[in-house]
Amino acid sequence: MVAARLEVECEASLTSALWIAPIVARKIPDVTYRVGIINVTGYAGMEAARLLWNHPAARVTAVTGRSLAGQRLGEAFPHLAPYGDLRIGEEIEGDVDVVFSALPTAASAAACAPYAHAGVPVVDIAADFRLKDPSAFQEWFGQPHPAPELLARAVYGLPELNREAIRGAKLVANPGCYPAASILALAPAVAAGLVEDQVIVDAKSGISGAGRATGGGYAFSDVNEDVSAYKIANHNHQPEISQELTALRPEGHAVKVTFVPHLVPMTRGIHATCYARLARDVSQAEVDAAYRDFYAGAPFTRVSATPPHTKHTLGSNMCLVHAKVDARSGMLIAVGVLDNLVKGAAGQAIENMNLMLGLAQNAGLDLPAVYP
Repeated sequence: MVAARLEVECEASLTSALWIAPIVARKIPDVTYRVGIINVTGYAGMEAARLLWNHPAARVTAVTGRSLAGQRLGEAFPHLAPYGDLRIGEEIEGDVDVVFSALPTAASAAACAPYAHAGVPVVDIAADFRLKDPSAFQEWFGQPHPAPELLARAVYGLPELNREAIRGAKLVANPGCYPAASILALAPAVAAGLVEDQVIVDAKSGISGAGRATGGGYAFSDVNEDVSAYKIANHNHQPEISQELTALRPEGHAVKVTFVPHLVPMTRGIHATCYARLARDVSQAEVDAAYRDFYAGAPFTRVSATPPHTKHTLGSNMCLVHAKVDARSGMLIAVGVLDNLVKGAAGQAIENMNLMLGLAQNAGLDLPAVYP
């Protein structure tokens, strides 16, 4: 009986392998747009490669990563084995129609600049082009901006706010993961004037938000069964959130942001709980209507009737938002939840690429979340 069961299981495994093999070995289709990924060896870069594998109109043709240069992409990262013989280079090799940069801040701007000056569409996943004022970059990153002449060209890449500007852009600054969740949680209320100008963002991130090349303090034994706040009142995402929320204010009043990020023991996910004092007596029905109207045409932000979980967005490009009026305290509490590597990084970059190239905004990104 045992032998018979093992034989059946082996046959089933062989059948599964034969079914999967044609998918793994299939040739990358010839499509319209060639994509280059600078620093595919980081989490955001490799996630972009994963998501682009089934894109209907774009394919990855060149990737870089100096630490692994010369290796096949699928050898370095077995989950990307479908890319076959595509090799990691030190520089982008061959012509490309669009470039993603997933390098660290400052190094990214230097790598993006030649392509931006040449008119090649660029999506910078780093923080280099998010802040409009070069002096703000100096203040928050402790060094001069590497390409200040490009700042005026850069469009902040949150389609829920800037869809039409992104369509006409050649250089897009992909939002940070914390800001994406926080801005999307608060934007409808700020734009409608429902809240005052002081907001508090209490946000949690999975460990992958720290990146692959991060130093000590992120080993399993460090982060398991532990929650910690870090960079309190000194995180570079704070001015990014303030800048974009201020731009929504019709009267131009600066939105002051208190931002406290936390590290929690999970791999992926951002959970931002945001607090703002109501500007006047506001009903829950009015808030619900403002949020529904604001996101009526947004394919990747959905208003949730109940507080969302990070797992509700795992592996997807969706941001879930939930806003609640606390009438007793006169406060609005708004929650934004997303996958920091998808809507918070690589998926958002592809969404921006789609808009820049005139493709459907959701091309290659219509994936449900992974659960559990």
